Order: sequence, then C-alpha cells, then structure tokens
Amino acid sequence: MIFGRTPVLPTPDQALRGRPEPAFAVPERHTVLGNPLLGPYPAGLAVADFGLGCFWGAERKFWETDGVWTTLVGYQGGHTPNPTYEEVCSGRTGHTEAVRVVYDPARISYEQLLKVFWEAHNPTQGFRQGNDVGTQYRSAIYPHTPEQGAAAESSRTAYQQVLTGSGHGNITTEILPADDRPFYPAEPYHQQYLDKNPAGYCGIGGTGVSCPIGVAPAEG
Repeated sequence: MIFGRTPVLPTPDQALRGRPEPAFAVPERHTVLGNPLLGPYPAGLAVADFGLGCFWGAERKFWETDGVWTTLVGYQGGHTPNPTYEEVCSGRTGHTEAVRVVYDPARISYEQLLKVFWEAHNPTQGFRQGNDVGTQYRSAIYPHTPEQGAAAESSRTAYQQVLTGSGHGNITTEILPADDRPFYPAEPYHQQYLDKNPAGYCGIGGTGVSCPIGVAPAEG
C-alpha cells in the first residue's frame, strides 16, 4: 500500500521473478512443540494451510490448539518463487502470509481447525486485517484434498450466515487448491516469532461471532 492507494494483486507477468532456490534455510524444529518444521511428516498426519493476517499471531493460534503436531509460517497464493519477506511486503509477489498446520486427524478434525481459522480473524476485510493493510494480509484457505475443499466451502457458507445476522459484511476469503498455490517457508526469525518475542506485535483479532462448524469430536 502506497499513500492510501488500494492494494491490487499483481498478475503473473507483473510479479517479481524470484529465484529457483530458497534464499535462506529453515530451522529444523518447532521452538514450542519440538517437532520438525519441514516434511516428510509421520504417517497419519495431515496438512492444512491458512492465511489470516499477520502470520506471527496466526501461527500462535494454531500451535496452542490440541492435536496440532507442528506449525510454520510462509508465503502462499502468489506468483514469485521462493520470495523474501521484503518482496512479499512490496505487494509485487501476490502472496499472502500463511500458516501451515500439521495435525493429527485422530485428535482434531479439519473442521475444528476451520473453526479456529474463522474465529481468529475478520474474514470480511479484503486486503486488510485490522491496521495491517496490503495484499499479504488477505484471508485465504488452501485445501490439500477435495474433502478439505468441500469442508472449507461449506464452512464459509455457514459462517457467512451468522456474520450477516450479526451485521457484518461479505466474507472475502479466497479458497484455492494448495496444489496450485505452493507454500514457501518464511525466514527463520518469523518462525514461532511470538514464542521468541512474547511481547511482540500480534495484529489479528476476530469478529466475536462464533462459527457454527467444527464442534463435533474428531473421528478416531
């Protein structure tokens, strides 16, 4: 965002070129959960990707959730391969700040993760989350399976109904297959940032409206 101009997503032709390999290495283990950040992950675990504003606070929401095995933050939904934080913040990569959540479906369902997602931010704000403005703060879900996609779409419909009844606007969350939207891990200092900096900035906040999905116990 420059001088109040409305943020606009770049086209693939307009996006920064990026690089064929990451510009940095990712830490081996989660500072809170102790598990590896990168895959391959143990058999039986599943992966979910969400964008809900500043990824520092968003990641903490999920690592504090029972049944989550590991989390890491990164950039997703854009065009530039292996972007840096500065490039993403320029608005010229098309990415949003995202959280990858690796979870145990025997302990927590994808629907329960969707409930955390919807209630942890305001999904009606477009290219913004609170005071954070830019295309990198947009709300997004990137499903890894058709089942996740169907659950995400259904949850969006259900939450829209209760948001409308509470006087809120239309949900702007994009739902696009993760296969078409690669996840690029962010720099080491961003990983578990609020564990390393407990008094650090957390720019996410929900609407205060409960999401009516994800309340059934996980299948086991």
